[in-house]
Amino acid sequence: MQSAQTKEKTKIFADVNEARITAAIADEFFAVFKERITSDVIIIGAGPAGLTAGRELSLMGYKVLIIEQNNYLGGGYWLGGYMMNPVTVRAPAQKIWDELGIPYKQAGDGLYITAGPHAVSKLIAATCDAGVKFLNLTKFDDLILKYGRVSGLVVNWMPVSALPRNITCVDPVALEAKMVIDASGHDSVAVKRLVDRKLVEWKGMNPMWVEEGEDKVVEATGEVYPGLVIAGMSVTETHGLPRMGPTFGSMLFSGKRAAEITAQKLKELNRT
Repeated sequence: MQSAQTKEKTKIFADVNEARITAAIADEFFAVFKERITSDVIIIGAGPAGLTAGRELSLMGYKVLIIEQNNYLGGGYWLGGYMMNPVTVRAPAQKIWDELGIPYKQAGDGLYITAGPHAVSKLIAATCDAGVKFLNLTKFDDLILKYGRVSGLVVNWMPVSALPRNITCVDPVALEAKMVIDASGHDSVAVKRLVDRKLVEWKGMNPMWVEEGEDKVVEATGEVYPGLVIAGMSVTETHGLPRMGPTFGSMLFSGKRAAEITAQKLKELNRT
């Protein structure tokens, strides 16, 4: 016969029930959501370019929100190509890995390699540490355009797009920002909305040429319409540049350049 003591259940975790857990999640989500309804910068896409731009701007003291349609962050940075997860950068992009404390090794003259999951998780953590906030499973729907410039985004829950057509009348909501960065990769979602309205020209990506593609994407990173800066593969697609394939130095450098240009635009806005 078991004693009362042995029958008593051993407690490991704090006495917190289901409702309190749900309430904590909801309270924190909506606190962040309300605080970032108006931001200095909203970035579309949490790939390497978007994350880098967000981190840089947040470290400068700006309030940054990144929206991401997937339930995970990092975009294609998890993989190095052909479902193999080592990722490469060409010099001098390894200096960004040094900044983030990412271990790597040299794979040849001017070429460096590391595990994709390690590289992307370090970048995600550094972006969070800098103060950037995220809305996952959030789909870009449209732009806010006022007085000839981009002033924010219209967004909806990503799952809405999977609903049957006859019940998809779920209105989106608006998020305001002084500047927007389109780092949505090949989709170039914000740029294409402006293309639809004949406000911007979009050329589509050219065939692969690593050296030319990486240099040009950094050079062409910039503002394509008042209030809208493009970074990463959105630059390649918008300007018809060569693709660079599974190497990520230009994505990181493009994110840095996008942050510098955006910060300069914010300073100009604050002076007016």
